[in-house]
Amino acid sequence: MKPFSESCEQNRAPILAVLQQHLADARRLLEISSGTGQHAVYFAPAFPRLQWVTSDVRANHPGIRAWLAEANLANVSGPLLLDVNQPDWPLDTCDAVFSANTVHIMAWPSVQNLFAGIGRVLEEGGVFCLYGPFNHGGEYTSDSNRRFDAWLRARDPLSGIRDFEALADLAAQAGLA
Repeated sequence: MKPFSESCEQNRAPILAVLQQHLADARRLLEISSGTGQHAVYFAPAFPRLQWVTSDVRANHPGIRAWLAEANLANVSGPLLLDVNQPDWPLDTCDAVFSANTVHIMAWPSVQNLFAGIGRVLEEGGVFCLYGPFNHGGEYTSDSNRRFDAWLRARDPLSGIRDFEALADLAAQAGLA
């Protein structure tokens, strides 16, 4: 049985609209933490010249494979085994990276490792697209994000909505800005 994420269904159209503005010239995209695989099978047909490479931890591979098998898209591959906390990543280079709903569920050291790893594999001039909830200037952007952050931290004190400025600093340190 294929896993299903309601949040993937709800946010896919607005995310695609943004990706279409930034990925026109990309040829090889690494999706980090592909989750169910739903985003890959929805986004990839919009980019027929782009090879969309899915990745995640091993536990999510069966679900990703189920989505990919059903969609049978020529420009989607994987999933690759990728743990952001390991120094060796399964892909040496790409010209685009996409990740959705990841940094708020990771511990901060894992977020740091994510950005450092992207800095190693993303070609100069490449595009990194990160989707998720963010705080700006240390402030929540909505009451629902405040509640979501409280829920995340109650579930795992190391997770939580990240400050956009801290992520921008990590991007700069990794050579992504």
